[in-house]
Amino acid sequence: MRLTLRKLQLFCAIARTGSTMAGAEAASLSQSATSAALGELETALGARLFDRVGKRLVLNDAGRSLLPEALALLEQAQVIEERFGGGAAMARVRFRLAASTTIGNYVLPSLLAAFREQMPQASLDVWIGNTLGVAQIVAGFEADLGMIEGPCHIPDLQVLPWLDDELVLVAAPGHALAVAAEQAPLSALQLRAAPWLLREAGSGTREAVEQALLPYLHHVQSDTTLGSSEAIKNAVAAGLGVSCLSRVLVQDMIDAGRLRELKSELPVLKRSFSLIHRREKRLSDALTGFLELCRSTAAISSESRLRAS
Repeated sequence: MRLTLRKLQLFCAIARTGSTMAGAEAASLSQSATSAALGELETALGARLFDRVGKRLVLNDAGRSLLPEALALLEQAQVIEERFGGGAAMARVRFRLAASTTIGNYVLPSLLAAFREQMPQASLDVWIGNTLGVAQIVAGFEADLGMIEGPCHIPDLQVLPWLDDELVLVAAPGHALAVAAEQAPLSALQLRAAPWLLREAGSGTREAVEQALLPYLHHVQSDTTLGSSEAIKNAVAAGLGVSCLSRVLVQDMIDAGRLRELKSELPVLKRSFSLIHRREKRLSDALTGFLELCRSTAAISSESRLRAS
């Protein structure tokens, strides 16, 4: 058989990186050997798999058709190795996570520490960006699992509800609205007229905030957008405006007195964190273990909220 797992592995590496040189580095091979393997694969299949655009190799229609099949075969081979290879196979397990910024900065670190205790032989690569970027990376087979803090609009992805996250309104202690909120809960009219600091388009936080606020405010006036929630909370603390951010993000600065939580007439605002993966993806034992850890964390969080209430 001229079609081998190694050739498919190299094909996937080239598809992911966009060049035989980068694919060779990812697969720990020489560029010439990688180019030769790609040529042999295309000859065996009787089809060109890439178009050259400048210095990049871009999947053509045949390559796009092959990619999910190749990835599925490679994942199944990994499952077989894990199931029958014991500890030696598990030592080679490496999977890729993509997380949106709030999750990546505030939720994921403790999960990774717990997972490392459960499965020290597994390795993880983590990419952190906004929700849209995470969804695109998972849809493009560049990550095995995504963790997002906003809606997912890509139909090829399976969305697993995970955690509820409270959104809170914040301002600097000396801001006019913070002072007003000490006297009485802020009205929708007061909030509508405020200068809002928001995340960029494509951010899960931005979409969640707009979905939470617009039914009550109808319009959110924002002259400034920033590319990270960390930047926003520091800008709010500096008195540049008000914002609506995750409690896990701002609670430390509220406790330190650098931010003031704004009491308002709005109901409690919430959003959902979700886990996403390709619908056709076969989950390895390591990835299944990580998903179970995420679910157990969600159950513990839910129990804590019930006790608190």
